[in-house]
Amino acid sequence: MRNDSPSATSNLYRLLRYRVLVKVGMNARQARLDALRSLREEEKRSVYGWVMSSQVPPGLQQSLQSAADQGLVELADRVIRAELSAHEGRPVLWAARLSAQGHDVLTYLHASPAPTPHSTLPTAAEQVVELRPAQMDALRVYTNLAPVLRVPPADGLVERVRAAYFDRPNNRWRMALTAEQIETVAYAFYLRALSGSVAEANRFAREYGVSYRLDPSAGSPAAARLPVHARSQ
Repeated sequence: MRNDSPSATSNLYRLLRYRVLVKVGMNARQARLDALRSLREEEKRSVYGWVMSSQVPPGLQQSLQSAADQGLVELADRVIRAELSAHEGRPVLWAARLSAQGHDVLTYLHASPAPTPHSTLPTAAEQVVELRPAQMDALRVYTNLAPVLRVPPADGLVERVRAAYFDRPNNRWRMALTAEQIETVAYAFYLRALSGSVAEANRFAREYGVSYRLDPSAGSPAAARLPVHARSQ
């Protein structure tokens, strides 16, 4: 039965309006990022370090103006425009360059690829791994220390951690990992356990059957695959 009450209609209107605003906001954000990228490329070709209006189309200039309102672009003031005019031999009415924050936004964006649910689709040699937020925090500490560790992360793990997808309804971080990468995750939780918290390692061992522990035959810690009956203990 349909509910055509004023309350139901109002709720539907708010939902539709919210979806439109979200879409508009995403489009505006993408346009701003594209404008920042274009400005950076033009800056590289600029002799004076400033990009003038003659170097950008009107639509891009409008997006850069919006980015300037967010503090991501620096607009040339009257003094700088006068100096540029003298160099160019013509009036320069508008010029812009990336602000320090705008530069860092692009640097951060390049280093942090946007995760998507499809990034967790495993290949034949991979397995989907789901980690709780506390586990992911511990794993990120390990991957962030990769340059200084004597036992570094397995190849590709740092990139997988960066691109992990957060499954909000289930409160889990999802990644598709190889067997070697899974063993490295167990090593990260082994370090965490020796530093004070065993919860992350114990949960991972129960759910994925991999634990990092002393190997008596080698006399050093190593990844161990647990028998099925041991995972529930």
